[in-house]
This record gives sequence, structure tokens and C-alpha cells, in this order.
Amino acid sequence: MMIERCEYQSRRQRLAEYLQDDSLCLIPAAREVTRSRDTHYPFRQDSDFYYLTGFHEPDAVLLLLKRQGKTTSVLFCLAKDPAAEIWHGRRTGPAKAKEQVGVDHSFPLQQLPEQLPEYLAGCRQLYFAQGSYEHIDALVFACLEQQRQAGKKGQRPPGTLIDIREHLHEMRLIKSSAEVSLMRRAADISTDAHKRAMCFARPGRYEYQLEAELHHEFALQGARHPAYGTIVGSGDNGCILHYTENQSPLKDGDLILIDAGAELMGYAADITRTFPVNGRFSEAQAQLYQLVLDAQLAAFEEIKPGSTLVRATEAAVVVITRGLLDLGILSGSLEGNLAEKTYRQYFMHGLGHWLGLDVHDVGDYKVEGEDRPLEPGMVLTVEPGIYIPADADVDPKWRATGIRIEDNLLVTVDGHENLTAAAPKEIQAIEALMAGSR
Repeated sequence: MMIERCEYQSRRQRLAEYLQDDSLCLIPAAREVTRSRDTHYPFRQDSDFYYLTGFHEPDAVLLLLKRQGKTTSVLFCLAKDPAAEIWHGRRTGPAKAKEQVGVDHSFPLQQLPEQLPEYLAGCRQLYFAQGSYEHIDALVFACLEQQRQAGKKGQRPPGTLIDIREHLHEMRLIKSSAEVSLMRRAADISTDAHKRAMCFARPGRYEYQLEAELHHEFALQGARHPAYGTIVGSGDNGCILHYTENQSPLKDGDLILIDAGAELMGYAADITRTFPVNGRFSEAQAQLYQLVLDAQLAAFEEIKPGSTLVRATEAAVVVITRGLLDLGILSGSLEGNLAEKTYRQYFMHGLGHWLGLDVHDVGDYKVEGEDRPLEPGMVLTVEPGIYIPADADVDPKWRATGIRIEDNLLVTVDGHENLTAAAPKEIQAIEALMAGSR
């Protein structure tokens, strides 16, 4: 399963159609990041660069030169180096990269400082993401200054610098069928991992052991890395939204909140499930859990073309607020609580976010000041929650309870497809799965 070269070429052509004539667009790859001394974190490619090239290696640069309506694509990448490759792994090299990526030209990276001024010559606009990478900023501005100093020789730098990210991120917001296929597979792998964690959970085991089960399942199915820091929060830890310590023992009678997703060929899944350590929800836990699930299902009704994430949020908030009133956790009228947003002490984050190459993917949520209407091809999460910490001023039976339920939804022409529907979330389904593992 992969995205074909022709799709990357098509993306570059679409981007080129946006560029003005006599312009240059520069998109850099990511660099390796030092972990400690002479070791590095696992390399992860820059999402924008990867979206346009599918090229996995660090320290590369893509140029798109547009003149007289014609676009030339150029890739600069690390040269072949037998000595370096013995230590650090194989490099594709410019010759093979030209064919692999499907660009017009490809050169060794060390030639970029020399050739960049030549590509800039005669350009009136330069498109690049200033501030993303300091070494690219330094190189670009050095070239521009060089051309300013050479003004008497007829060399003038581009008069306009334009941030390419806004347009590029709009392109990334609508997923192609190939992207959806990858995301569907990432969701399937992540679903299997969540099921495995549910079956593994027992009182006395540790949060990090469930994390290991999740990551093992990811890697076993070809997704070598999680898409983000895995959250395994039991008991009161589930009330910490971005809890990643994952060190506590699992206690009988507690809930476990797991927020984990695999990354497959750059694309993320993002699932949250909450379940009991001992396999059985208590009455109070079941009441709160069902409330969160009902809120999510109400939000699902608004995930369709023409609706908005704000409308989905409003639907979930009404259900949560009414439920908290019914349970005696809030008091007063529904209208008054909605107006005062009292629910935010227990549901304090947004309902969801775009999903794609980044787990919190790119794309504006408003267009010209208005909430963005949902369109077919968008993928987003829907993740309501209720978090009642151990020191909350409520009946003790509700305390130390964190519940979130998160699914990944693809907006379709007719409504939506839940890519993560196979991950159990109905109370009966969770209890049955866990009982079967015991």
C-alpha cells in the first residue's frame, strides 16, 4: 500500500498552478534531530515536503521554478557517499532520486548554495515557509543579500516573499482516495492495538505495559512508530489531557483512558477508548461513560457536507450539560448552564481536529471569519470527554474519573464514514471483549 509517483507529481503541478509567473517556490525536507551527543531521534520527514515528493531522506530541498507558464521541478538531496553509508545507512543519491520522485532535475545538496542564486535570478516572487528551518532562512537571505549587492550587474532579488504554507495546507486538507486508503489502514492497525490493550489490562499491571502492547501491535502490522505520544492514564491520571508518563499501576475499580494511534507511511490515526481495569464498569462509571458516548453520537449527526465542527461541538455540549445536570454534578437550568459554559470545568477541550499527515493536521477552521463548512474528503476526529479530578467538589462516586471517546471520521458526499468504528466503545461490547480475554 503506497501513494504512486504520479500523485506526487500531480500535487506539485496543482501547487505550480497557484504560483505566479517568474517565481520560485522552495520546500525543504526535515533534518535529523539530536537526541543526545551523537545519537538522533528516529527521523520523521517534514509533512509538506513529504506531501509533494514522497521522499524520506533528511537534508533535501525541492524547488519549483515557474517561468512563462512552464514549471521546472528540481530536487537537491544528499550525494552518494560509501563511507557515510556504512555508518548511517544507504542514500538514494541524485540520479536515482530524480527517477524515484519524478522531478525534472536532481543535484547533490552541496550544490544548492551555488545554484540557488541562479534559480532566483529574474524571479519576482519567492515562495517559502520563512521561520520553519533556520539553516534554510540563512541560506535564502544570504542569496538575496548577494543579489542586492550585485545590483549594478543587473541581478535583482525577488521583490516579494510569500508564505507558501497557507495554500499548500489548503491542498492537504482534502484527502485523495490513496490518502484515505492509507488512513483507513492506519485506523485498522490502531483499532487492533486498542483491542489488544483492553484484553491485556489487569489490576496490578502497569500503564507502560499497556503502552508496550499498543506499540508492539503497531510495529507488528507495519506501522513502526506511533503518530504521537501515547497516553495511558488510569484513575485520576485520565484527567490529565496530555498525560504521557504512563508509569502508574492499574488498580481494581479504576478506568483506563488510552489515546493512541499508529502512523503509517506518514499518515496518522488517533483513537481514544476508556474502559475498566477489571473489565466491568461500575454503575457510576457506566452513567458517565454513556453520557460521553451519547454526546459523541449527537456530534456525529453534524459531521456531513455543509455542516461545521462548531455545530457538532454545540450538539455534544448540549448532551453533556443536560447529562451533568441529570446526574447532579451541575445544578440550575440547562439554558443558564449553557450560557455560563459551566460544562467547561469538566469538558475543557475542543471536540476535534483535522487529521492527516500530522495528527493535528493543517488547514484553517475558519474561512474569511466564518466557520468552515465540512467538505467530502476532509478527515477529522470527534472526541468529547468528561474529566472529574480526585479533588472535585462533587459526590465521591464521580471523582478520579477521566473519560474520552475519540473516533476518526471521513466526510463523504452522503455524510461520513467512521474509520475507527471497529474499536469497541459500547459498554456491552467492551465488557464482552474483556471477559473473553480472561
